[in-house]
Amino acid sequence: MPVAALRRTWPDFESRIFALTRIIHEPVPIKTRLLNAKGKTVLQMTDWDQLYREKETPWDRGEPAPPLVEFVEKQSLSGQILVPGCGIGHDARYLAEQGYIVHAIDISGTALNRARSLHESKALNLKFEKANFLDESNGLPHAHFDLLFEHTCFCAIDPSDRARYAQAANQILKPNGLLLGIFFTDMENDDGPPYPSSRDEIRSLFSTYFDTLNVWKPERSFPGREGEESMYLMRRL
Repeated sequence: MPVAALRRTWPDFESRIFALTRIIHEPVPIKTRLLNAKGKTVLQMTDWDQLYREKETPWDRGEPAPPLVEFVEKQSLSGQILVPGCGIGHDARYLAEQGYIVHAIDISGTALNRARSLHESKALNLKFEKANFLDESNGLPHAHFDLLFEHTCFCAIDPSDRARYAQAANQILKPNGLLLGIFFTDMENDDGPPYPSSRDEIRSLFSTYFDTLNVWKPERSFPGREGEESMYLMRRL
């Protein structure tokens, strides 16, 4: 199609070409982008390590998740805990400070280096390791952990790939092991990540491997997340 015809078809032709030019010439793009029908950039794939290197991490609030703290203050946990997608490790550090044995993993080496510098201590049973939770060959021991704590890993996974998360959780937990999770079930914006999840989706994905013991709305949340989160406690079959 001639350029003149494109200009007539797309009133914002020049701005679209400018956006495409910027995308093409980004040497190491943080995100792979597409232009949708309205000419807006759409997140397709995320380079988590580059986001951590450039400190573009709005999900990191510098402290453990309030719903986790609220739960631990009221309930006792036990045994070895896995924290997938741990990021800079505030949740993992908090759990270790409560006396639990914590194994925290992430795919970003930059995040893990920062987590180690901030949190590793000989006084804590806390280990940070680079591993992809969804990769069956990630080296994590099977049927080993007593509890999996989910916070911002599940919501970062493309919804089409979430069945692998449920399978991985089933694989690493002991029989009767627990999954304690903060899920974003009531987000108004469905563009991700973070990708929202529905209660029906969670039930469908996890019911093959887990009994749901309790679902509730936390009383405490980070500012801006009030009402968006639901807490789940599940037990592996």
